[in-house]
Amino acid sequence: MILRRLIVGPLAANCYILAASRGSEAAIIDPGAEGERILKAIEGDNLKLKYIINTHGHYDHFGACDQLAKATGAKIFIHADDAELLEKPAENLSLIYGAHSSSASWNELLKDGQIMTVGELKLKILHTPGHTRGSISILVDDLLFTGDLLFKGSVGRTDFPSSSWDKLMESLKKIISLPDSTMIYPGHGPETTLIQEKELNPFLQGL
Repeated sequence: MILRRLIVGPLAANCYILAASRGSEAAIIDPGAEGERILKAIEGDNLKLKYIINTHGHYDHFGACDQLAKATGAKIFIHADDAELLEKPAENLSLIYGAHSSSASWNELLKDGQIMTVGELKLKILHTPGHTRGSISILVDDLLFTGDLLFKGSVGRTDFPSSSWDKLMESLKKIISLPDSTMIYPGHGPETTLIQEKELNPFLQGL
């Protein structure tokens, strides 16, 4: 499997490129900025971009979506509960953080349990609200891309429009039922393992 992580934009968001092998179909998770750099990484592995997947509707995770879609013909996906955030700069944080008013389009809406096929890879969509109403995580074999739900040693903020601490806790309970060996690839910061977070992350204690 090809798994590339690019740290993009002023908020240092993690953008992930996934593919079974060089020259195969690929998916991108959270292309928040630096579209030209992302395109060069795709071209470097001779990948055919099929899907652009947003874990949620905050601008630091979707900023390069339209540019990539236009350049490659790939479709943009987001959960139905976050689709409207793409068009609301006051709620997608682009105004809060002093960026230009940012918006993006979408082609198809995601739902919990949906399986997306990318070449030989199967991506399972898990609805994990809390940071936003439509936040998702993406399970690929024993890899879990959590967006801004779970970080190494921390969890996502819940003081934004459509956030909910109670929903975040419910989503974390859903995630910790996965095997302890599951690798966690968050929306910001380094990767970790589920067992490490269950043992050391204070927000997971008692769940």
